[in-house]
Amino acid sequence: MLNRTKRSTIHLSSAFSLVGIEQMLPAGNYTIVEDEGLIEDLSWAAYRRAGTFIEVPAALSSASAIQMFEIDRAELDAAISRGIASLATGQAESSDAPSGTP
Repeated sequence: MLNRTKRSTIHLSSAFSLVGIEQMLPAGNYTIVEDEGLIEDLSWAAYRRAGTFIEVPAALSSASAIQMFEIDRAELDAAISRGIASLATGQAESSDAPSGTP
């Protein structure tokens, strides 16, 4: 199976919390990582979202350390529609990798 990972940046305009993350996320930019898997046996390439993650600076650690939390994409979309979060333009990247490859 072929997997791909998409990375994008969101901007939180105010402090915000997401289910599964104990701390409040302060306003700022955050990287969103979406893993998708190829749907096999189709005559065209189509992908299904396997997981959505947010990268958060690690608490009580060096500035370069991050933690990744799995989040509900619907919750993130709701924050975007309420104006709490916005997608940064021109920030999306994608990488394709065979299954089992980081």
